[in-house]
Amino acid sequence: MAGKLIMVPTPVGNLDDMTPRGAAALASADLILAEDTRTSGILLKHLGITTPMMSHHKFNEHDTLPAIIRRLREGQIICMITDAGTPGISDPGFLISRECRNEGIVVETLPGATAFVPALVNSGLPTDRFCFEGFLPQKKGRATRLAEMASEQRTSVIYESPLRLVKTLEQLAEVCGLEREASVSREISKLHETTVRGQLGELIEFFKLNNPKGEIVIVLSGAEPDRKAHAHKNKYKNENQ
Repeated sequence: MAGKLIMVPTPVGNLDDMTPRGAAALASADLILAEDTRTSGILLKHLGITTPMMSHHKFNEHDTLPAIIRRLREGQIICMITDAGTPGISDPGFLISRECRNEGIVVETLPGATAFVPALVNSGLPTDRFCFEGFLPQKKGRATRLAEMASEQRTSVIYESPLRLVKTLEQLAEVCGLEREASVSREISKLHETTVRGQLGELIEFFKLNNPKGEIVIVLSGAEPDRKAHAHKNKYKNENQ
């Protein structure tokens, strides 16, 4: 009888965000696949979990996949975790999930932490229809993706590093206009979690003066037909949580 692969979300900041169900799955598994065993080791120690770990990340996943599939075929229960958030969302997870599908092996994904959902809700922008972009290409294909977002009528969600934040906001402003509404969230679920809302032009000026730190989520409002400029009276709305 084939085993099962369980995708287990891990906290994006606050360790108390780990769900009891996720912790129970990790504790009872035969093996845990970890993006970085050193990072995951801190979480497992905090939870008192001693299940063996195996390194599985974007640089070795093609090499480790055959052995993992073999263990699943033998009936083992294997959990996969990444450094933070839900496996497969801008993290390793797609390749092994696809292979399990091809092999008829059950994949169970538990609900849990991910950074973009809180950032999207915090933004105050429409949440009924949105497009998750993840990390934009650094070179090839970047201009095309930016141009696509300029005309995208759904809210767009982007992951970015603090070092590239201002540059990305400037590039978005070039294709979308300085008055496009957006928000920037950082350090989701951590002590210094902050969301800054405003127009792209305002956000650029704000983060030129306030050096951002931590993981960044940009939420960009969708394009509107015959879009008109909207005066933004309250400059730099800050929400510190």
